[in-house]
Amino acid sequence: MNEYDDYDDERDDDDDGDDSVESQVWQLLLLINPGDEDGALQQFTEYRDLVEEEGDDDPMRIVAQVTDWRSGFEVDADDTRGLVDAINELVARWNLQIDWDGDPDDDEFHEDVDGPELFNRAFDQLNAHGYTLWSREADADDVYAGWITRSTDDEPMRIVATTLGINLRLGNQVS
Repeated sequence: MNEYDDYDDERDDDDDGDDSVESQVWQLLLLINPGDEDGALQQFTEYRDLVEEEGDDDPMRIVAQVTDWRSGFEVDADDTRGLVDAINELVARWNLQIDWDGDPDDDEFHEDVDGPELFNRAFDQLNAHGYTLWSREADADDVYAGWITRSTDDEPMRIVATTLGINLRLGNQVS
């Protein structure tokens, strides 16, 4: 028995079963933390603690809070430097690097590029390594937000997102 079995045992006693928000959040965290169940569990524990403190009126706000810069990101749409930094931070978990087709430390690079172009570059390169970059709708209008999953988990990610009411699209569909 491991620490994940405790959550599975609790879920077995839950009348809502696999369709509960909490269960779907757990599945989401597993998907956006590929190969890192410990990270998913840590974020899930933080999620549960915040739900207990604040209520669960907006579970996605809480998920965004507990995953920010660990397995997810939210950056201002005009902050291309922040977007590059966030994606670089997430892909470093798998010892990957994105070739941004320029020097992201150079101010001129950011003058000539926008968020959709960066999403496309990262999506294509991650996809070649078996990962999918997702864009999700955020609370604020002028924000880019997203996650990365294994490409083999694209369909489960769509199902979980639909169940949780998350507007989600592939990173190469950002416009």
